[in-house]
Amino acid sequence: MSKYVIDASVAIKWVVQETGTEQALTLRRRRLMAPDLIAPEWANILWKKVRLAELDAERALLSARVLERAEIELHPMRSFLAEATQLAVALDHPAYDCTYLALALRMGVQFVTADARFLKRVRERADPRQAAAVLSLFDVST
Repeated sequence: MSKYVIDASVAIKWVVQETGTEQALTLRRRRLMAPDLIAPEWANILWKKVRLAELDAERALLSARVLERAEIELHPMRSFLAEATQLAVALDHPAYDCTYLALALRMGVQFVTADARFLKRVRERADPRQAAAVLSLFDVST
């Protein structure tokens, strides 16, 4: 079974119904990994959805508990911080997103994201090996 690195834009769709939820739920059956950065990113997304009245506080808390138990192999991001920084500089893109790509490159697996802005940046600026490592959630074959 294939392994993938996923980011918060994919995992959040497991608990919040939005475009791509069906694909994200299907991907959940795969072996998944992420930098440990994903946990505070989940919390931040849930907080924003409460602020925007897209979720109530109780639903956000329940969603956080579901995500806490998600079967994702977490990797400490400090072990690939240099690679993430190098990618951020090369792509001129926030290091938060580049951390996921750095992990995928290190582990020799593909990185799946629903972040259209990051996908566009990778396609415009990344070298071919880096670009080949990134997949849109909507392009993953299940």
